[in-house]
Amino acid sequence: MDIKKIKKAAGAILFTTLMLSSLPAYSFGKKEQIIIPENYPEKYDVEYVKQIKNLYKDISDDHIFYVALDMLKDTNGEFSRRAIMGNNLSKKPVRIMFKDLSTIRPDYADYDALGWKKGGRLYIFINPKHREAPPGAIAALLSHEALHQDEYNSIAEETYAWTMEASVWSEIVELYPESDENLSPLVTRENTLKKLFEKGNYSSKYIRKTVQSNEGYKGLPATSPGFEDL
Repeated sequence: MDIKKIKKAAGAILFTTLMLSSLPAYSFGKKEQIIIPENYPEKYDVEYVKQIKNLYKDISDDHIFYVALDMLKDTNGEFSRRAIMGNNLSKKPVRIMFKDLSTIRPDYADYDALGWKKGGRLYIFINPKHREAPPGAIAALLSHEALHQDEYNSIAEETYAWTMEASVWSEIVELYPESDENLSPLVTRENTLKKLFEKGNYSSKYIRKTVQSNEGYKGLPATSPGFEDL
């Protein structure tokens, strides 16, 4: 399986992303005060963020996710961006937010992200420890999570998702080199995946082996709907 197959991949689950290894939440009041963190790429100034808000306001109340989604444009993550915007099995925009994952289940405390489905709506919860991560790293993580859209999961699906994440991060650091300057836990995760991706000659070879050996995926079937090929 190479990245060309990932571009053609369609549908499957919003599930859990296991850990490989503070930016405060902002609200838009009447005056719409926006504070731009130093780790945003230069083009994402206040005016630019205001311009893209309407495109992503149904997805999140936090502008780091607006920036992350915008950064997926012109990358292999465009499929994931469109899925999050509503081109998914629920036909609704995916809601994204930071959330203490231990409140859902104690053993989720150290997960990097968690997918959830409730009342026909899909959610992506990101561990608050990543609030200070560069938006480019958040973008790569979202490209993974957006591939999960139903209650099924498999080794093939996780392999696709982790390889997509590695591919997108590789593109992000080419487009926005500053994304790799903040050695946050999420950047460490992304660089680990990138090394596996490169070691496999830009294929899923070593990522697949990592997924297969991950205790968190023990017991998963080989394939799931939409992901029948390893």
